[in-house]
Amino acid sequence: MTGSSAPFVPSASDARFEALVAEADAASVDGWDFSWFEGRATEERPSWGYARAMADRLARARAALDIQTGGGEVLASAPVLAPLTVATESWPPNVARATALLHPRGAVVVADSDEPPLPFADGAFDLVVSRHPVTTWWAEIARVLAPGGTYFSQQVGRESVFELVEYFLGPRSAEERGARDPQAAREDAEAAGLEVRDLRAERLRIEFLDIGAVVHFLRKVIWMVPGFTVGAYLPQLRSLHRRIERDGPFVAHSARFLIEARKPEESPTGLR
Repeated sequence: MTGSSAPFVPSASDARFEALVAEADAASVDGWDFSWFEGRATEERPSWGYARAMADRLARARAALDIQTGGGEVLASAPVLAPLTVATESWPPNVARATALLHPRGAVVVADSDEPPLPFADGAFDLVVSRHPVTTWWAEIARVLAPGGTYFSQQVGRESVFELVEYFLGPRSAEERGARDPQAAREDAEAAGLEVRDLRAERLRIEFLDIGAVVHFLRKVIWMVPGFTVGAYLPQLRSLHRRIERDGPFVAHSARFLIEARKPEESPTGLR
């Protein structure tokens, strides 16, 4: 014996971890297309079918606005757009992606900071939609809606994917757990002068089948673990990889709620 240590030889699990993480870390996270997850993660869908219901409303609208459109994928899925359709987005790569996707459909994409005020006149739209907005500026939505107009939105609810969030960040506070409450959304909408016509909430099962799916998800949905990078969370990722290989998919639950609110019609005198 020479006393020297044997060279480190990565296990098959180590090699698989490195390959999965490298692939997920290199994948594009532009837009709001989740096709990369096919075969690597699953998520139940809300029973109300947001894209289909949104498309039905777009087909009947005269002027429509999609706030925080992402890469425009959800809006572009509608077979028929309103004669005037506008989308806003703040992240430059998504602005370019949405423009390429929506301009051929006759829709206009506006680069916007996602903070008030919206760059549109009062009463400009009879339909405003938004899927998973980061923040809902209810007073601005009420302002740009025409009397009788509708806001239709699917939003992220309370404690969404908190199983994964808390795995990386530890237990969340009561205040963080109470954020994005559907009933609070109702109250905020009504405070802005809107009438809530529909409010539904569901909790839905998610399965992450490998560590690459976790990495890609946290890179794409950046508010889950703010500042996430592979390097910053390498020990937790290695541990979670071993857990998935030993026990099977990591299970979490997303929270979604649907809200539809209407701006009241004005009386002939301009009074409600």
